[in-house]
Amino acid sequence: MTSAPFPATDPSRRALLRAGAGLALAPTLAATAAAAAGAPDGSADGLASAVRGAAPISGDERRVRIEKAQQMMQAQGVGALLVEAGTTLDYFTGVRWWRSERTTAALIPARGEVLIVTPAFEEPSVRETLSVPAEVRVWNEHESPFQRLAQGLTDRGVQGPVAVEATTRYFIVDGLARASGHAVVAGDPIVRACRLIKSPAELALLSLANRVTLEAIRRTRAEVRTGMTQHDIAALIDRFTGALGGQSDGALVLLNEASAYPHGSIQPQTVAEGSVVLIDCGCRVQGYVSDISRTFIHGTPTARQRQVWDTVRKGQDVALAAAKLGEPVGRIDDAVRAFYEKSGWGPGYRLPGLPHRTGHGIGLDGHESPYLVHGDETPLAPGMCFSDEPGLYIPGVFGIRLEDCWRMTEHGPETFTPLARSIDDPV
Repeated sequence: MTSAPFPATDPSRRALLRAGAGLALAPTLAATAAAAAGAPDGSADGLASAVRGAAPISGDERRVRIEKAQQMMQAQGVGALLVEAGTTLDYFTGVRWWRSERTTAALIPARGEVLIVTPAFEEPSVRETLSVPAEVRVWNEHESPFQRLAQGLTDRGVQGPVAVEATTRYFIVDGLARASGHAVVAGDPIVRACRLIKSPAELALLSLANRVTLEAIRRTRAEVRTGMTQHDIAALIDRFTGALGGQSDGALVLLNEASAYPHGSIQPQTVAEGSVVLIDCGCRVQGYVSDISRTFIHGTPTARQRQVWDTVRKGQDVALAAAKLGEPVGRIDDAVRAFYEKSGWGPGYRLPGLPHRTGHGIGLDGHESPYLVHGDETPLAPGMCFSDEPGLYIPGVFGIRLEDCWRMTEHGPETFTPLARSIDDPV
């Protein structure tokens, strides 16, 4: 993660599962992204150098984001947007901060200067990542941050309701409403419209993060040995990710029967001859997240394992083939389920089959809208980024998940990294 990492109070699903365990159509491939990322030789050393030299999103780009949000607020009659610590605060201001009982938040007025409110003793740290012009008002331990926010609204002459970013915690929403008297409305339409389409700078960072993760999986697979536990393998992923310059988002490693459950099991798991090894992991580069899964067999695959693996790999192709500009993103999920049902899986979410959506949006959050799920009517547009992960699971036996991230372009979908070639050569 980056400085003052968000997972301090917002752990990923992978981290939660590890803790519970007692630490417990082929698209254009991303060879083009390698050149754009500054590693012309494609080597691991070149990749690590590119990652360590990657520039954060500029202050100028963040100011453009703020201006876009302000224009939407003016058009919608909204007075200001409230954003507490988290990825949206980073998106607009560059401030990378975690959530706790002490409120750190930004008010973006429809007109005028951004206001940051934070504990007095945290101000120097918050300013370290602040990348846009903003007033910073502090509060001491016996004082109310909500009074600071309310006064900021008054001083800026804010009229109308305050839009609140969707993940903002209730005590902050309630505190601001009580202190200011302003009505509160949903801010998701504004935030989502800004974050939905990734800029070239964002795409470059996503490309780097995905390349790091795929290389970490490749190195890890070469080190897997009989007798290893899921924790041993996860530690390898973390080590190789760090060596390549990425900040690990944690690795979910599922062995044997545990692979039949998409987010795993707390039961001890050990590699043996013929074991299914499912690795789902990601990292961050300047805050932007990767998410890749690979499943392989330790030893010689059975005919059934090979058949299921090949079906999932074809499911990825079906998803990408269904990605059409202007079409609702939910139709991608519909296409995959139709293919699986014809192959004898499901129907729908029934097991054996695909019990989860085909994919999710990705950017500063590992999971963000829109989602590749039936009923999501968001029209597919250039610059949107997603995962492609139509896994198949047989309860009590094993599961196969292959996952790669892709972006939509004017010419169709492009993956950030090469798709798996075969069960024998999955990375």
